[in-house]
Amino acid sequence: MAVKQEHSVQWRRLAKFHRETLHGRERRLAKIGSEIRRVKECVGLPQSVVEEAESLVKRYFEVVAGFPPEVVAVAVLWTAAKAAGAPRPLEDFLKCSRAEERRVRRVAWRLKEVVRQSKRPSVEDYVGTLVARVNLPAPIVKAAVELLERNRRVLAGKNPWVSAAAALWLASFRKLGLLKALAEAAGTTPASIRNAAKRMRV
Repeated sequence: MAVKQEHSVQWRRLAKFHRETLHGRERRLAKIGSEIRRVKECVGLPQSVVEEAESLVKRYFEVVAGFPPEVVAVAVLWTAAKAAGAPRPLEDFLKCSRAEERRVRRVAWRLKEVVRQSKRPSVEDYVGTLVARVNLPAPIVKAAVELLERNRRVLAGKNPWVSAAAALWLASFRKLGLLKALAEAAGTTPASIRNAAKRMRV
């Protein structure tokens, strides 16, 4: 019985922590959203920019969470306006806010980096492109993706075209004719593909 009571206390504490964390996030989002709308009215931005700014905050909340709401609001609006093809000078936003320029630029830079990284194609995407160019069957593609997954650490920082071609070559049991076709499709050399294949754990 004592064990059940102990578990009950632990669960209540966990539930309280979760509730407070969730409510804290919602309160912070609400403050940032309110500041976004206030700055939007002051600067005179279209609603589409506001929607993109709010979307940035929700998608990358962990990136901006440690900064004051006024800094986050200006950074995401400035970033969203550029993304919408209607860039405005940062000074226009700062006139409508108490945000410090240095901190706004820091948040905007962080957002730019995380967005850029999220758009970067994975090595599996390169596999798909090569497969379309060389016309390989689905089982080989599946085996190549599994090879890449097993060797992710070994291939980190390596040319993704070469890595994808090497995985496809290994998955097709090292057919010589295919090696040349993959090299041409990947814009590399058969030797580079062979060297990458040697590093991979089959």
